[in-house]
Amino acid sequence: MLKLFWFVFWAGLSLLAIAAGVSLRTRVRHASDAERPLVDDDAVRAILETGRLITSDDEPLDIAEIEREERRFWSEDWEEPDQW
Repeated sequence: MLKLFWFVFWAGLSLLAIAAGVSLRTRVRHASDAERPLVDDDAVRAILETGRLITSDDEPLDIAEIEREERRFWSEDWEEPDQW
């Protein structure tokens, strides 16, 4: 009777582990598919011509704005810490 219990226990535990692995794999696959940009023939031609792929999903960075914000950040006055 004890052998039957352990057999059922380990079989159930194995099935739970397999189900968790399959579930995790499908979630990871769906998440990674959503983040990939679609590359079609036109995108490949653009890569070959310019050497880079620009998608409409991301806006290009404005380097001048980034530099202005960085200068503004570092030019702020900082309060000195209290001495205890």
